[in-house]
Amino acid sequence: MSRSVLIERPGSLRLVPAEPVRPGPGEVVVRVAWSGICGSDREVFAGTRAEEFVRYPVVPGHEWSGTVVELGPGTDPALLGRPVVGEGFRNCGRCVACRWGEENLCEAAYDETGFTRPGAWSDELRLPARLLHELPEGADLRAAALLEPAACMAAACLKAGTMPGERVAVVGGGTLGMLATQLLAAGGPGSLVVVDPRADRAELAARFGATWCRPEDARGGFDVVVEAAGAPGSGRLAVSLTRRGGRTVLAGLAGAETEPLVPAELVGAAVTVHTVFGAPSRAWSHAVRAFAAGLLDPVPLVTHEFPLEEADRALALLADPASTCGKILLHP
Repeated sequence: MSRSVLIERPGSLRLVPAEPVRPGPGEVVVRVAWSGICGSDREVFAGTRAEEFVRYPVVPGHEWSGTVVELGPGTDPALLGRPVVGEGFRNCGRCVACRWGEENLCEAAYDETGFTRPGAWSDELRLPARLLHELPEGADLRAAALLEPAACMAAACLKAGTMPGERVAVVGGGTLGMLATQLLAAGGPGSLVVVDPRADRAELAARFGATWCRPEDARGGFDVVVEAAGAPGSGRLAVSLTRRGGRTVLAGLAGAETEPLVPAELVGAAVTVHTVFGAPSRAWSHAVRAFAAGLLDPVPLVTHEFPLEEADRALALLADPASTCGKILLHP
């Protein structure tokens, strides 16, 4: 009998038995190895996620890795036994956005694993085989569980379009910022700086090919700035660090902005601002290839692991303002 963590409604979480899931045509069943926890999962539990982006009751888990253990009719037999990760957005594949390769912006109603469909806080997960990305044999599935946030940062890096020798900064030294740092470092920047108030991020930034500085010490003039903090004021800081005519990519989701972006200032600076919502398939491919090539190492970002039975403890740790935890994983 499989088990799943079910959030029946905000504030109500329990481990429940789950009937074995049978794959339909074109679907697979994945035995989940590791599943990540992020701020959006905390929002689902707290009831603060926007109504249109969650459907209760729900099994969370949109960041995961695992092994294909069962195939539905018409599914490629070569997938059986393969280590995989998978995209979360259940896109239609027919609308203009999907045809343009922006599957994450599908015009159909929002539908995503772990939010409107059962996710990977479970022993098994069923999803369409077309959403899978295969990993090399023997891949570290613990590390691969971070490929979903890495894909989001890959989307930001692709929009940034950095070229070798450019001056690059990343605002935010958390999980997203450090994943972005690794991907940007692989492109050969002339300089790479992580801007974060926490001094304990300096060593990790250096390990990933960047220098660290506090926001108040950061000087502008960067060709590209990727904002991955999602904190009030971080968007405006990112724009202020970008040289005139440069590019800023906003990937963080801040709450109430105390320092909003001013359109007149953007026009005056002639800064091109891109935004990121999730990750299209090409960004997933970029992240998976970088991981397979050894250019992306998420392992140092993992600080805590919990069994599936202790998902409530994991959420409590993430919500604790005094906690200095990095990435938290669940291990079915």
